Amino acid sequence: MPVHWTISHAKRLVVAVAKDEVTVADIEKYFAGVTADGAMSYRKIFEITHTPSVLTEANLRALGERVVLYAQHGQIGPVAIVAASDESFAQAQTFAAAASARRPLAIFRELHAARHWLDAQPLPEG
Repeated sequence: MPVHWTISHAKRLVVAVAKDEVTVADIEKYFAGVTADGAMSYRKIFEITHTPSVLTEANLRALGERVVLYAQHGQIGPVAIVAASDESFAQAQTFAAAASARRPLAIFRELHAARHWLDAQPLPEG
């Protein structure tokens, strides 16, 4: 599976890593899994550095719009996207522009910086 994630209910944190070729269906499985486990409101790290550019800009915008729909139906937590390569950084920017929801989102080149920022975000209620 190209997208692997773990959920810590105790820390209210989701850590996801995408590797190799990732499809829209892979991201949708991630969204569905996080939602099914009751973790959509949790803080999230999503690492995409090691994914080739197989998602088109239209796909990235569509996934961003999906996040907007999730936000309309409940709280979604802050997201730190780790994108060390120029290509993955550009993909993250396209997604972030389309995923405009009322929650913090930031893009980082290093995991350490992303985690530091995410740790400063408030935990979701509950």
